[in-house]
Amino acid sequence: MIMKANNQTKAIELFAGTHWEAAMLQNLLENAQIESFLMDEAMSSIAPWHTSPGASAPVRVVVSSEDLDKAIEVVKDYEEKIKEEK
Repeated sequence: MIMKANNQTKAIELFAGTHWEAAMLQNLLENAQIESFLMDEAMSSIAPWHTSPGASAPVRVVVSSEDLDKAIEVVKDYEEKIKEEK
């Protein structure tokens, strides 16, 4: 996927979590027709102390600023479903 860009578009970090959580969220975003990419995906496994203090190994999900509002709704739905399962 190639994100469309213009002078106003910015990459925005939407979410940070485990590799599994980030991949699940990326899949949900894709289903909602929202392009995204994962940052620190490899480094979180190889050298987690380089990606965050305390080596908690977050993988970050990044979206276009143009899709941010729609993406936030996807994250809210995801987090609500996770809470329901607990």
